[in-house]
Amino acid sequence: MSTEESRHVYRLHSTLELPLEDLREHVAEAEFPDGVTDVEITRRNNTLILKAVAEDESVSKYTPTAQLKASVTENRVYEEDPDERRNSFRWDEDEEEEIESELVEFAAFKGDRETVLQNSLLQYEMFLVLCDIAKAAEKGTLTAISERGGELEATRIVEGDVRPANIEVVEGPRDTGSGQGGVNWRDNKFISD
Repeated sequence: MSTEESRHVYRLHSTLELPLEDLREHVAEAEFPDGVTDVEITRRNNTLILKAVAEDESVSKYTPTAQLKASVTENRVYEEDPDERRNSFRWDEDEEEEIESELVEFAAFKGDRETVLQNSLLQYEMFLVLCDIAKAAEKGTLTAISERGGELEATRIVEGDVRPANIEVVEGPRDTGSGQGGVNWRDNKFISD
């Protein structure tokens, strides 16, 4: 792992969803960033954890590496959109036939940085893994502000498509009264010398 180049993820928001099978396939075929040799996928009930395996062998097995956390949900997927079918007018059909569907498990990476991307060792590298997952996802958005080598970078991926993004610095809330609203401890009659 390169320590001379600082890398951080400051802000992150994700609404990504993709079929669990597609995610497993993507991780099995993925090329990982420097510092990560593999990504272990663990499922606990309806929670999926993708944990970085460090390339650096001096990292203790008890040191928590960065991980991505997703919830697993089941959604019914239809071969034909049921709304389109209802809206289409058909003369030749006397009775409505059943639309073919199946239950599909989806991995949902939803939330802010602490919810989706946890632990600091290899955090930026796992952020890059999440960006690759976002490019493979057909549903959802990933937005982030990260830093690499002293430069801030904006990331925005919408439904698998990398979109232009920029960072805007805005003025925060002003201090009204410039400190006059606080307690004046020097002239407080309840404090004695």
